[in-house]
Amino acid sequence: MSLRVQRAPALPRTAGGFGAVQARLGALAGSVAGLCGLRRYGLAFLLGALAALALPPFNAVPVLLVSFPLLVWLLDGARSGRACFATGWWFGFGHYLVGLYWISNALLVDAASFAWLIPFVACGLPAVLALFVGAVAWLFRRAGGDGGGRILLFAALWTAGEWLRGHLFTGFPWNLLGYAWTASDAMLQAAALFGIYGLSLLTVLAAASPAALASPPARRPAVLWPAALGAALLLAAGVGGGLRLAGAEAGTVEGVRLRIVQANIPQRLKWEPEQRLDIFRRHLELSAQPAPQGPPTHIIWPETAVPFLLANEPAALQAVARVVPAGGALLTGAPRAERRADGELQLWNSLLAVDGSGAVVAAFDKFHLVPFGEYVPFRGWLDIAKITPGAIDFSAGPGPRTLRLPHLPPFSPLICYEAIFPGAVVARGDRPRWMLNVTNDGWYGRSTGPYQHLAIARVRAVEEGLPLVRAANTGISAVVDAYGRVRARLGLDERGVIDADLPAALPPTPYARSGDLALGAMLLLAGGAGWLTRRRGRAAIMR
Repeated sequence: MSLRVQRAPALPRTAGGFGAVQARLGALAGSVAGLCGLRRYGLAFLLGALAALALPPFNAVPVLLVSFPLLVWLLDGARSGRACFATGWWFGFGHYLVGLYWISNALLVDAASFAWLIPFVACGLPAVLALFVGAVAWLFRRAGGDGGGRILLFAALWTAGEWLRGHLFTGFPWNLLGYAWTASDAMLQAAALFGIYGLSLLTVLAAASPAALASPPARRPAVLWPAALGAALLLAAGVGGGLRLAGAEAGTVEGVRLRIVQANIPQRLKWEPEQRLDIFRRHLELSAQPAPQGPPTHIIWPETAVPFLLANEPAALQAVARVVPAGGALLTGAPRAERRADGELQLWNSLLAVDGSGAVVAAFDKFHLVPFGEYVPFRGWLDIAKITPGAIDFSAGPGPRTLRLPHLPPFSPLICYEAIFPGAVVARGDRPRWMLNVTNDGWYGRSTGPYQHLAIARVRAVEEGLPLVRAANTGISAVVDAYGRVRARLGLDERGVIDADLPAALPPTPYARSGDLALGAMLLLAGGAGWLTRRRGRAAIMR
């Protein structure tokens, strides 16, 4: 027997309090559940788009209290598994269309070659990602049930869908629902316990719980506990995070002062041959300018700050050596190339460390490449050009590494969006003392993308208990402490430098020690509890 949301019985005109509110919610739930066709899917699309406003840079978290309960009611009223899947898909399509529109800006850098792809990217990627939401909706219908138990089950299914989206087909864990809390340093501290996916679980549970209030008044105890549980968990996360920050010491590493260079090079000029030397000089000039509060010990340039093969240019290496602080190093993003035994040229997107003699003393190769941006999947079948310049696909590096340089704590390099992958940002068994994220968000112009990228990277600092230093070509460059707090930043499309001490690391957090094991336990608990309460709800109705 499968239960659908029913209109609550009309209360007498004199009735008030919770019963009146519940009756009105029941009437609304019945109206929403009864929608069909274009009105059903159009509302689902709008609700998904609305939910995207909860994410950075807007962080309008209260909109989730509208979008998710109405989504649950729409799913309750779906007349078939196909309709339920379609409802979830339209919600996801609206959500990702609004949240990821900025990706299309990359195709305008070389509009003559790639602008024709904008409709396929702007709509195609959201359409694919929406399949995960459609699958969640279909599984939710298969589980059936009524009352509060289905809210727990929905939250567990949604979070499992986010986890799969972050891992399957190279993964794209961008704009997980937990990132809605990046405007609150206190709320983010929960990520130190169970990571961003666990914070997503709490968020969806709390956001969807009002949907249970539309159940019949006779079932009042069964409908109150999900809202109470969701509110209590969020309150506990906020209070616990506030207490953690209240005792947080803003320590720094003695003897280390970093200079982060943000040259603000427009992406349309970055790879023009006649611009390359000028771009190189701009970085050198910013690196050599006076430091009012003490000279830096190390200098950091962003991803592909050097738009040529720096390691193959002795004169350029000597120019870099002249700005390297005594006993320190300059770390810069630059392409790196080698010839294989068969004579083919192999190319990497790399981070190079250059010392005061002009020698490359360390190198790290990006291991998580952007499909179609840095390489073309299924190259044998797809005869198309990648978006980044050059005919050669980038090769992937071996994975996370901990680099060690003189007079600098060991660190984990992360190039571009490698910082968005929870649990995959440090080498396990060789814990660093900080993370360095070099990136080039100039591809995306003045959009929400760079703000989202910084917000997402901050959460890695909380999860791992490690400070994160971010150098971005056009911004947003920042220094983030191990609690995820931004200590210094240089805004979007600004040219300049950040001179800052390196924040100290914390002991390994529970998430750093166990990864997503805690998440798995939370999902089993939430899903199991939801399943049991669903079965009890069915049994009570049949009696």
